[in-house]
Amino acid sequence: MKKMLIGLISDTHIPDRAKEIPQKVFDAFSEVDLILHAGDLTSLKVIEDLEKIAPVIAIQGNMDRVNGINLPVAKVIEAEGLKIGIAHGEVYPRADTQQLVYLARELDVDILITGHSHQPKIEQTDGVLLLNPGSPIVPRLADRTVMILEINNKEVDVEIIKIGAPVCSALDFDQYKRD
Repeated sequence: MKKMLIGLISDTHIPDRAKEIPQKVFDAFSEVDLILHAGDLTSLKVIEDLEKIAPVIAIQGNMDRVNGINLPVAKVIEAEGLKIGIAHGEVYPRADTQQLVYLARELDVDILITGHSHQPKIEQTDGVLLLNPGSPIVPRLADRTVMILEINNKEVDVEIIKIGAPVCSALDFDQYKRD
């Protein structure tokens, strides 16, 4: 088996929260073999843009449903002998580890990639690797991020790639200017 590089991205919210995917995402994904998008694209143009780099597998997030984007709610793929699940991760409270492990068990996967929380997460628990790439556009109390998942002979390495600084609309002081 050869080494496989997979770009992980979620919660792009294009064009409702940004006009386009930041160039730093394309730079980070320049060497990947596959891109997995864990939902809340809000436009199918996101897939078209990312497919200029590598094949894309995307699933539906809650905001995709609102925007009438019909994608699978979950998907399972096999990469280098490991089963990888992709789901938006709509669990409450957001990013609840126990519920995400249950979802991984339902999908019968070794690795579960989710989004929804807009916060990057790497957590190994109960034999499942839980990954959330965060958001390159609208993170919540975190940097703007994506991830690179490297699988080499069933050995897994994950890297969080910082795309930009945190964003907090409460700190946008221009909105409070008086005319």
